[in-house]
Amino acid sequence: MHRVGARIWMSRIMVTWGLVATGSAFIQGETSFYVVRFLLGVAEAGFFPGMILYLTYWFPAQQRARMTGLFMAAVPVSTALGAPLGGLLLGLDGVAGLTGWQWIFLVEGVPSILIGAFLFKLLPDRPATAAFLTQDERAHLSREIESEGVRIRQRHDFGIAKAILHPRVLALSLVYFSIAFGLYGLAFWMPTIIKSSLAIESNLAVSLLTAAPYALGAVAMIYWGRRCDRLGRPAGFTSLPLLVGGAALAASAFLTAAPWLGYLGLCACAIGVLAAFPAFWTLPTAFLTGVTAAAGIATVNSLGNISGFVGPYWVGLMTDVFGSAQWGLMTIGAVMVMGSAVVIALGDALGQPASTRA
Repeated sequence: MHRVGARIWMSRIMVTWGLVATGSAFIQGETSFYVVRFLLGVAEAGFFPGMILYLTYWFPAQQRARMTGLFMAAVPVSTALGAPLGGLLLGLDGVAGLTGWQWIFLVEGVPSILIGAFLFKLLPDRPATAAFLTQDERAHLSREIESEGVRIRQRHDFGIAKAILHPRVLALSLVYFSIAFGLYGLAFWMPTIIKSSLAIESNLAVSLLTAAPYALGAVAMIYWGRRCDRLGRPAGFTSLPLLVGGAALAASAFLTAAPWLGYLGLCACAIGVLAAFPAFWTLPTAFLTGVTAAAGIATVNSLGNISGFVGPYWVGLMTDVFGSAQWGLMTIGAVMVMGSAVVIALGDALGQPASTRA
C-alpha cells in the first residue's frame, strides 16, 4: 500500500475479501472449507494494518488516537449489528434452497465487494490528492505530516529490517497479542457462555446479549481515544483498560453462582479490551514513519494476531484439562494483565511524554 497507494490497494483487498467471503457460502466438504478459509485470511490480512498506516498519512500524532477510535468503532458496531443480523439470517434456513449459514455469508459478503468498488473511485491516497480539500488545506496538512515524519526520522533512523526486528516492535507485538487474545476470547466464547450460563435457548436472544457488550465497547473506544489525545500518555491509556478488562474477564469466569454478574464481567472485559485499541496504535508511530511504519505496523499486527490461532486451542485445552472453560478465560485475563504491565514498562522508552494540552 505504501508503494502503490491506498486507493488501489484497499479497494483490491475489499473486493477479493468480499468475493472469498461470499464464496464461503458454497463450501462443499472439508477440503474446500480449509482452502476458502486460508484464502479469506490472505485476502483480509492487509486491511487493518493498511488502514492504521493510512491514518498516519492524514492525522498528526495529537489527533491520531481519537481518529483510530472512530475508525475502529466499526469493529464493535459491526459485531453488535452482525450478531442479531446473523441470528435473523439463520432463520432463513431453506429459503431459495440455501441454509441459514449460507445466507449469512452471502448477505455479509456482497457489501464488501460493492464498497471496494466505491473505494477505488472515492478514496484519495494522501492529502495532496484529496479533491475535497482546498489547495491551501492540502499544502498545510501535507507539510504538517511531513515535518512530523522528519522529527521521527531524526530520533529513530533505521531501515525496514531493523524496524521489523526492533525490540520495541516485538514488545508491542506482545502487548497486541494480549489485547487481541482478549478480543478473540470474547468473540469465540461469549455466545456459548451466555447460552450455557444464562440458560437461554433463543438464538436471537443470545445474539442480542452478545451484541450489547460490543455496543458499549464502541462508545468506550471513541471516548477513550479522545481522552488520550487530550491528555497524552497513550501507554497509560492502553494499560488501564487492558488491566480492567483482564481482571473482569478472569473474575467473570468464576461467577457461575451469579451468572448475570458474570455477564456484567464480560461487558466490562469488552469495554476494556476495545478501549485499549486507539491509544495502543499511536505507540508504533511514535518512533516509526513512512516505510518503516508500514513494516512495523504490519509486524505488530501479524505477530499479535497469532492470538486468534492460539486462543481457541488454548481455551479448548484448558476445558479438556479442567473440565470447564473457566480456566481458559481466567488465563486469557491473566495474559491481558501481563500486557498491561508490559506497555507501562515500555511507556518511557517509546517517547510518550504527558501532554500539556487542556
